[in-house]
Amino acid sequence: MSRRLFPVIAVAVVMVALPPLLRAQGGGALSIEQLLATPFPSTMVAAPTGGAVAWVLNERGARNVWIALPPTYAGRRLTSYTADDGQEISSLTWEPDGAALVYVRGGARNRAGESPNPAQDPSGAERAIVRVAVAGGAPVRLGGGSDPSISPDGATILVNRGKLWRRSLRDPNADFSELLNIRGSFGHVRWSPDGSKFSFVSSRGDHAFIGVFDVAARTVKFLSPSVDTDGEQVWSPDGARIAFMRAPASSALNIFRAERTGRPWSIMVADVASGTAHEAWTADEGDGSVPREIVGRDQLLWGDGDHLVFPWEKDGWTHLYSLPLAGGRPTLLTPGDGEVEDVALSRDRREVIYNSNQGDIDRRHIWRVPVRGGAAQAVTRGEGIEWAPAELSDGTLAFLRSDARTPAQPMRMAAGGSVRPLIPGVVADFPSGRLVQPQAVTITASDGMRIPAQLFLPPDGRPGAKHPAALFFHGGSRRQMLLGYNYGEYYHNAYSLNQYLVSRGFVVLSVNYRSGIGYGLAFREAERYGAGGASEFNDVVGAGLYLRSRPEVDPAKIALWGGSYGGFLTAMGLARAPELFATGVDIHGVHDWNVGIRTFVPSYNPLESPERSRLALESSPLASLERWRAPVLVIHGDDDRNVSFAETITLVERLRERKVEVEQLIFPDEVHSFLRHASWVAAYRAAAEFLERRLR
Repeated sequence: MSRRLFPVIAVAVVMVALPPLLRAQGGGALSIEQLLATPFPSTMVAAPTGGAVAWVLNERGARNVWIALPPTYAGRRLTSYTADDGQEISSLTWEPDGAALVYVRGGARNRAGESPNPAQDPSGAERAIVRVAVAGGAPVRLGGGSDPSISPDGATILVNRGKLWRRSLRDPNADFSELLNIRGSFGHVRWSPDGSKFSFVSSRGDHAFIGVFDVAARTVKFLSPSVDTDGEQVWSPDGARIAFMRAPASSALNIFRAERTGRPWSIMVADVASGTAHEAWTADEGDGSVPREIVGRDQLLWGDGDHLVFPWEKDGWTHLYSLPLAGGRPTLLTPGDGEVEDVALSRDRREVIYNSNQGDIDRRHIWRVPVRGGAAQAVTRGEGIEWAPAELSDGTLAFLRSDARTPAQPMRMAAGGSVRPLIPGVVADFPSGRLVQPQAVTITASDGMRIPAQLFLPPDGRPGAKHPAALFFHGGSRRQMLLGYNYGEYYHNAYSLNQYLVSRGFVVLSVNYRSGIGYGLAFREAERYGAGGASEFNDVVGAGLYLRSRPEVDPAKIALWGGSYGGFLTAMGLARAPELFATGVDIHGVHDWNVGIRTFVPSYNPLESPERSRLALESSPLASLERWRAPVLVIHGDDDRNVSFAETITLVERLRERKVEVEQLIFPDEVHSFLRHASWVAAYRAAAEFLERRLR
């Protein structure tokens, strides 16, 4: 095949009938299309009553709401979107009577005020609130906005349009009207149990308040306002108090730099009537003094018996603690070497349901523990990976599950413990038998640090044969690759490409480099990581040396690939260790930390701290291009809101100046985590073809 420096791939939007969940998979070689055809489920939410559960399913770019109802719990589509148009579905929310759901369709606007439109729809795109009835019928657009919040009686919906707007859900002819227009941006809207009030976070940039709006009186009250940053408020069951987290005021900029300790954060409890608050608890100095968030709707859970459950890294791991508001020290609920992630309170408020890698560091399983303390009980075990637990109103449990050879699918655990898929046959024709089981291995970084990784070996490797190899680096860097299909859609897809490369005869090493999650505070907040010294580069070198030492690997044919932070490490390897790596695929990578920081903190000015900006540049690939000689494929969408498109423009310009071969695949109007299925297929097909062509 002849090489083209600038391959162009055009992808058209095609309106089609709803596809089957998976086409039948025959024998023969695996394909990118086969492996990416699996539907990806997300946003598992239980109905308030009636035992139903709903979720979002992405079927080759067509995103739809699905539900399963008792007694059969056979999943069915509730909406009928058919196009691979890049329009997300998020904020899936049940109405209180369980008769309908609302959701947001479309993505957030960029700084130019443009909604994601990767399919280039000439009519444009929007972010709108949509309502759909469980009994059937076409979805109804309620109006533009995001972050829907429904009152406990189901009569009113609040949405964010920069300010807070409201609309009646009982009057089909109603329209939105502005309800609350005060200074600051709004977030984390929470209704009081009786619906007479709602609370919200009012962010002011360098500080934030907790506000309470009285619906009848149309008044706003701020709870114990200070110079600090307040958030993550939760109502008491009787509606008389609100607990919230308070992070001390700080002008420090620690983005992409280690932050192990700081001025301790605290939990405040406010009396709603008076607006006064007292400090219920403050973190100790040292480990855990900086707040660490969990995955879930709330960071604070108001449990039975006035116990507040919250995450804390006191012992160097993200665990749950229970604080009795009557007085006393917090009780550790989830001891051991493992981290808590997805967390929710049971319906009776007596237990916390969560997932964790406790006892199985490279997987996730679901657990339960009483809010007042006691032994945690494992709900799931084995070689599966489980996440997003949702307790149904009939007391059973729904969750998402995958394993090394089976993509993610929604499941339900009945009262007797039996587990069944909510969409029977969703992966029945998937070529699971031709995938490999990755092995957990540990490598030694060039500075001696021990780094976890997963090794994929070709299934039909002949004794003595030498294979090309690929190193994979995830993004984030606050991510962790697992011994199976990942719970994040981006990395679910990346796992598929690793399996495809193995099927093509590659040895693949997926590296969980320092500054990632899953292995404790010290590993995540690694010294001199990111913009503070790029210490992860030691892991890149160690991984390359590990592969060179493997008898199955051709040491002259080792490639790197990764996206975002993984693109950064790919570029670092090609720039700083050309003797180890023959080529690479850099997908929307960070190439200058000073640009990367400004993407998240627009006010960042490198001139204000010359020493800091000098170190950030020295920690970047652009500072080390003089030794880069390997060909590279760069892939990027030009509406990326996480990594500026300018990062790739600058890298390509500098490499061209040095006569380095650069191939590129650019997606007009795509965002960071590609929204179109066609973009994923095109990107991974191009990446695999590039690596095979360069290394065979």
